[in-house]
Amino acid sequence: QVQLVESGGDSVQAGGSLRLSCAASGSIFSAAVMGWYRQAPGNRRELVASITSGGSPNHADSVKGRFTISRDNAKNTVYLQMNTLKPEDTGVYYCNLRLGTRSYWGQGTQVTVSS
Repeated sequence: QVQLVESGGDSVQAGGSLRLSCAASGSIFSAAVMGWYRQAPGNRRELVASITSGGSPNHADSVKGRFTISRDNAKNTVYLQMNTLKPEDTGVYYCNLRLGTRSYWGQGTQVTVSS
């Protein structure tokens, strides 16, 4: 069983920065694709960024140039560095681990950006 624990969410003003972390238990982290998703009230959950087991990142157009996903396989942790935050970045951010047909979610961490 895999458990994912996110941390780092907070309330910040527009233009600020936050760094989210997601620590994974278990032994499959290094082989898995890791992703960060977010969900704003009334909206569907959307992919923000993902990173392959080999470290190749992919970022949604809405966050390119502002957010950076990275991973540390030695620590079983994936990060999301968020800079130049905007009010539209507000939402609950979820960590996802995907390996083959298996998919696991964290409990989410709240990010609130005020104008």
